[in-house]
This record gives sequence, C-alpha cells and structure tokens, in this order.
Amino acid sequence: MNDMKTPPSNTEAERAVLGAILLDTTSGAGDRVMDLCLTSRIEPESFFDPRNKSLYSTMLTMNRQSKPLDPLTLIEELTNTGKLESIGGEGYVMGLIDKVPVAAHAEHYINIVKSKHLRRTLIDRASEVIGKCYDEGKFPDPRVVLGEAEKSFLEVGGDDSSTMPWGEAVNVGFKQIDKLFESRGQSMEGLSTGLQHLDETLQGLKPAEMIVIAARPSVGKTSLAMNIAECCAMGTDTNNIPLRGDGGKRHPVGVFSLEMPVEALSKRMIAGRAGINMWSLARGFVPARERGDLTARLVAAADELKHAPIYVDDTASLDVMDLRARARRMKKRFGIELIVIDYLQLCTCREASRQGRQIEVSMISQQIKAMAKELRIPVIVLSQLSRANEQRGDKLEKPKLSDLRDSGAIEQDADVVFLLRRPSRNKNDPEANDQTLAIIDVAKNRNGETGEVRVNFVREITRFFTREITPKGVTNAQSSEVPPEGGEHYDQDPLM
Repeated sequence: MNDMKTPPSNTEAERAVLGAILLDTTSGAGDRVMDLCLTSRIEPESFFDPRNKSLYSTMLTMNRQSKPLDPLTLIEELTNTGKLESIGGEGYVMGLIDKVPVAAHAEHYINIVKSKHLRRTLIDRASEVIGKCYDEGKFPDPRVVLGEAEKSFLEVGGDDSSTMPWGEAVNVGFKQIDKLFESRGQSMEGLSTGLQHLDETLQGLKPAEMIVIAARPSVGKTSLAMNIAECCAMGTDTNNIPLRGDGGKRHPVGVFSLEMPVEALSKRMIAGRAGINMWSLARGFVPARERGDLTARLVAAADELKHAPIYVDDTASLDVMDLRARARRMKKRFGIELIVIDYLQLCTCREASRQGRQIEVSMISQQIKAMAKELRIPVIVLSQLSRANEQRGDKLEKPKLSDLRDSGAIEQDADVVFLLRRPSRNKNDPEANDQTLAIIDVAKNRNGETGEVRVNFVREITRFFTREITPKGVTNAQSSEVPPEGGEHYDQDPLM
C-alpha cells in the first residue's frame, strides 16, 4: 500500500546543507550558503529529519539577528534555548562539518532538499484531495473539489517568481517610461480599449489591475466590456481600424459570462462588427434591396471573428474560487492577456455565503483582485449600481463610487472604476436630446488621471465609438424602425 511508504527524504543532503552553512561562515566566506538557502526559499519545514529542522530554524534565527554563526556559537544558542540534547548533543553539531569537505557543492545539496520537500508537499496535498473526494456530504459537487485541488497544486510551486529584485524592478520601470518617451504618445503602458480618449486617460488597461465597469441596468456596461474585449482580441478599434499604439497585435481574451450564453454573445458581436441592427433584421424591417449587402457584411464579420482569440466560459453562478481556477487554466493553455467577468453580483463565494451578502461580495471582490495580481493581467469586472443616484435629487443623476451595489469593498479593491451613464435616458439632463452620447466617468484611477470621457453609443448595434469619429457602415445598417428606449428588447437585453 502507498500509505506504508516512507515519505521522500535525504537526510544526508540535509546534513550537508547545514554543514556547508557552518563551513562557509567558519572559513570566513560569509553567508553565501545561507543566502542561497534563503533565495531558494528553504524553510525549516524543508527538512524531514526533526533534528535538522530544529538546527536550521536556530541557524535562521541567528542569521536574522546578525549573530556570528559557527559550531561553538550554534551550540551555545541551542543550549540557551534548551534544544541541544534533543538534536543529539554537541557531537551531532560538530559532525555536520565532517559531512561536507567544501561548501562549493552546497547548491546541489540545497536542490536535493528542496526537491524532496516538494514531493512530500505534493503527497500531502494529494492526500487532502483524496479525503475530500470521499467526503461527499461536505463536498457534494466534485467540481468544487477539482477547483480547490487545482489551486492547491498550483500554489506549491508558485512562490519562486513572486518577488522581483528591486534593482530589476527599477530597470523594468525605466524601460517602460523610456518607451513612452520615445513613442511620443503613440504607445501605452497597457492594452488598448479601442476608444481613443479613454486610452489617453488610462494609458491602457495595465497588468494586475482590477477594472470595474458600473452602471444601472440597460445602460450598456456589457456592451462596453465586450467592445473592449473584441478590440483587444482583434487588434482593431470598434471601427475595425488597426490600433495605433499596438500595431494591430491580437491579445487573447478570456470571458466569464455568468448571465448570458456564448451563442448570444457571438451573435451580438457579429452584428456589431458588421454594423447591423439585429432588431430590425429579425422583424423584417430591412428593405429587400439591402439584404444582399447586409448578408455580405455579416459573412465578412463572422469570418473575421471566427479566428479571434476569445475564450468564453458561460457557466452560471460560478463560485469565485472555481472562477479563479478556470482563469488559471485559461492563462496556462491560451496565454490570455485580459479577463472580462459579467458580472460580479452573479458570482458566489461558498466560504462567506452564510455571513451576509455584503461580506460575500467583499470576499468575491478581494478574490478577483488577487486573481488579477496572480495572473498579472488586467481583469474587467462588471458591477451593478444601486438606485441611490436616482434618489438624491440630483438633476443629472450622476452615479458616485458609493453607489456600487452590495459592498464598499469593490471601490476599495478596484484600481480603476468606470461609472457609465447616458444622458438620453434622463429627461432632465440638458443633453437628453443627444441619443448617441454616452459618458464614461473614470471615477477612480489608482495609477493615472480621472475625469469624464465622452463617447458615442449606437444602441441599435450596441457599439461604442470615439466621439469625433463617424462609425463605418452604421447609417446603412440602421432602419427607421427601431425599438423604443424603454422597450422590452433593451430592458431585458443581457448585453446592455
């Protein structure tokens, strides 16, 4: 039986590492071996033999306290802490140096210790997973076990690249600044949104950022998010023109659509890219003479989007930990560079589900931000707004950060927050007659400017455009018969 096997270990290599540390400091070479241990993330738990674990823990404490480390000072420290007898007395300490003639091979011994520890850790994690698989009462859904198992195993080796030396970080930062200086405004720090003035404000969607798009229902937050996803994946703006700052490069995008199926998303994206009013087309309001042209445009748009690096998961009511596990798989398999989540309030958090909705949403928000940092890619997450902006008596009904629904943690965790509104939906707004005007209020931007960005929104094709640019093909695609602003089609359209 596997349960009777001895856990992987190499006590001789462990003693060689400890001996190399003592030999290094005794010979006057300094703390080179100890530094190698720290760089390799060797911890007391990395040692299997309890005596070696206790010895390394004491050595680590002495190193942190800048105490001289040699056999005599180590024995004295072990005596003062009452550990000397438990590790085998003075003879065991003095015998460590005899195990390694020179400290030059210390790195080899360290790698052996680290490798054995990794195997023991994997065995422990696998045993936990096996236990959860048998416990059907506590874990009725095997997908939950799968998600937790994947997270657990990926965490085992995930610490090696988590810390960048400060000098290297300065070099990377300088290169990014120099690139912006040399580009003279033609380049950005992050991915383009496809909307010129929004890019100018944000300097792109930056890695590890959590970007929240918030609006009341049917205002267009899903349309905006999917337009951005399309632009990143296709390397073009919403007018199908190659993006300037990125040279038309395509970036893989992952979409978690918790509200609507992937078929609906693809249909809307095809129609928007072709500039066609699907409402008019479905109800036969398109003149016969235009149908041939519209069909050709639809075929062209579908052919272009067919090869777009967009990967959609439309599983409903995802637990946020399961979502993170799926995002890791997307990142590893497809190399995604942007994630879109539609929308936050439809996520669940099993760990906090009984603690109230506010705490649950807070946990979901924290996990999404942690996911952005872990994967080092921007994550766009959609969020509902409360009705507070409609009840304040503000004539313009401008939403505020405090209107984010269910939890103030969303505002705290987010790096960027867009508050989207359309003046045409408020009869008291002075610009209510402008049916195409949409305002993206960048209410929070941790690493850049804030302020309002005015864009065009053509609701018939659910597509946003830079304000000064006339959308291609929209005039021919629209019909005089369009659904009313408050009609059933737009109130219930998940894309909005």
